[in-house]
Amino acid sequence: MVVNGRPMKRMKRRVTADLYDFLAFPAAGDFAAGPFRTSVKSFLTKHALLPPPASLLPHLLTWQIWFRVGETVFDGGESSPAAVCLDVVEEDVARSRSVYCDQCRVVGWSGNPVCTKRYHFIIKADGNSIGGYYKSCTSCGDVLHLSDSRCKSCNKLMTADDTEDWVYNQLEDTTHLLHGVVHANGYGHLLRVNGREGGSRILSGCHIMDFWDRLCKILGVRKVSVMDVSKKHGLEFRLLHAITQGHPWYGEWGYEFGAGSFALTLNAYKTAIETLSTLPLSIFVSQGRKPRTHLQDLISYYQSLSERELVNARDLFCFLMSLIHDARKSSTTVNDVTSKKRGQSCTPGILCAWTRNDIERVEEAMFRVLRAVTGSNWVSWRALRGAVCKVAPPELLDYCLKELGGKLTPYGVLVQVRCNPDSGAVEYRLDPGSLPSNGVAAGCNDFSFSNCRSEQYLLQDLGFLYEAILNPQSMSMYGPQATRDLAISSAAKLLDCKQFVKDYKPEKMLSITNPFGVNLSCLVELVELSEEEGDAKPPPELIVLSPNATISDLKYEASRAFQEVYLMFKRFKAEELVGYAGVDESTQLKLLLGSTETVEVRGRCLGKNGVVSRFRMERGLERWTVDCSCGAKDDDGERMLACDGCGVWQHTRCAEIPDSAAVPARFICWRRCGSSATGQMLLTPESTRLLHCKDETPAMAVTVVGGAGPVPPGFVKSLTPPPPSSVR
Repeated sequence: MVVNGRPMKRMKRRVTADLYDFLAFPAAGDFAAGPFRTSVKSFLTKHALLPPPASLLPHLLTWQIWFRVGETVFDGGESSPAAVCLDVVEEDVARSRSVYCDQCRVVGWSGNPVCTKRYHFIIKADGNSIGGYYKSCTSCGDVLHLSDSRCKSCNKLMTADDTEDWVYNQLEDTTHLLHGVVHANGYGHLLRVNGREGGSRILSGCHIMDFWDRLCKILGVRKVSVMDVSKKHGLEFRLLHAITQGHPWYGEWGYEFGAGSFALTLNAYKTAIETLSTLPLSIFVSQGRKPRTHLQDLISYYQSLSERELVNARDLFCFLMSLIHDARKSSTTVNDVTSKKRGQSCTPGILCAWTRNDIERVEEAMFRVLRAVTGSNWVSWRALRGAVCKVAPPELLDYCLKELGGKLTPYGVLVQVRCNPDSGAVEYRLDPGSLPSNGVAAGCNDFSFSNCRSEQYLLQDLGFLYEAILNPQSMSMYGPQATRDLAISSAAKLLDCKQFVKDYKPEKMLSITNPFGVNLSCLVELVELSEEEGDAKPPPELIVLSPNATISDLKYEASRAFQEVYLMFKRFKAEELVGYAGVDESTQLKLLLGSTETVEVRGRCLGKNGVVSRFRMERGLERWTVDCSCGAKDDDGERMLACDGCGVWQHTRCAEIPDSAAVPARFICWRRCGSSATGQMLLTPESTRLLHCKDETPAMAVTVVGGAGPVPPGFVKSLTPPPPSSVR
């Protein structure tokens, strides 16, 4: 096929060469020239395309930006860059099916007014775009052109509602490689990151996170939250990464503790990390005269492999993760892997407490054990260590076992070592050999313990150690009991900390991009509002003005900014600058304010018609109270129930109702109503209603009887966003 006289393949290569490079766009040093509300419009106008069919759904405009990703795709023997599409869905919140934001509520931003727009940034797993001329049939899934009125496969009549349903389904799809949403006020949520383990063929989780971070900076995003419930190798990654690195995986990009469930604080989070990561391994290895366990053998085994002393839980898991990384990275030579491992900080003189005679005495004992084994049978690492356990201290035994492979015995035979292909255990045996002319045993330096266990067995060991040392539900029994109880409590706290936030502080970057302008954080005070409406406290908006701007200019720009960002401020008008009443409006701000960076304007919303009340908070219209015994005063995304006496909500876990148990049909809290409660907790089919707890799917719904208080709108559906299935 020829397009404009050029073969299609050449045309394709020429077009992809003109695309932005995903791994470098936008440039790392680029920053927003204004607040998010204006920067996102400039960004889309400059870089994105708006497909013509988008006019069918004006409240769900889908912009497209195509990127190339290296020379990784081969087409007919010729390489051409792989391409990915970033969809930016501009959602009109007033016409949306979901006005209120569940993520804002659980991260602590429920008091923000409802914004006019939400921008969804999506990279689909299949490489296609949400926009364009094609969609899927809602009945059979076949691909249809937008002009088709009926599905050719199932004959289903296609309507405008079907197209809208399809777009909303894309916004809820859990398979996207990237899904971030940012409100018009610059507050956003990273809902999903799926790297190679999540189905990506080209991009890793780090590639996606690097891109997202650069994108947020150039758009002037203010804060982004992420609910970290991702898993790695089937393990809770926020717990594993906190132990090895001291912060969540997202912390590599500046995400910090945002809000903990069950009223956990930043100090409690840091203390839990320190307690669990410094848990000494000696309490697991030293168990008196009790029979040795697999946990003890595994800890001793990895201690013998490491060139640096493994003292605590952090040392052990860091070393094991490095072995897994090396095993996955490549199948290069053993020496390369070993040299990299030994490049870590080694402790010199580690053998200073042992003489050469001590080492030779242990080796001789091991040689005798291996010689006693008949035939070509292999002896496991554990069995050989047990046979000579009384000869020397455990540390010296582990060192000698690590160095035993390739040794030439006094009997003229070599010690062979291998990793059992079935069990993954290290095994030894004697094998007749001959000395080369230089008198050195062939292959004596070619074995590396760090490479003897495959990635599969390393992951199995990681899972076993995680369950025995870190998982609060399955932590191994050890003493003293107070230490174990503290470790279990610390692990549970780390698992309860899921919300992490990055503050981009775009106002600081404006001093670089707009050094001579007037950059102000503007607060707003509304007059003539009811007590209920007065609860709305919008965060300050960033106002960018010219160097010669006056008070009149500030009032005009502040009115425009709040009108543009918030639905309840659609008819807002700023009337005065708080603290400067009576000052002439032609007064220049630089002369009036000096170095002040924050101002407040007072004004009113004209023509109130219910809009102010409906859109005053992201938490919704209902007024409900959370007051739990743990200290929680607001929704934190965990399962809750309301008291039938006072209507106050609290965690089911704090009410001693396990997460796996059904909630009683009638519940009376003892803190307020216990003294006057005469009824009992009864489960009656006639008085139950279906309530989806926030951390459950509809299939796992529990039955709860309504209380005296109203039910928050978010409490009757699944709140927590689906977890990122992969982060790398």
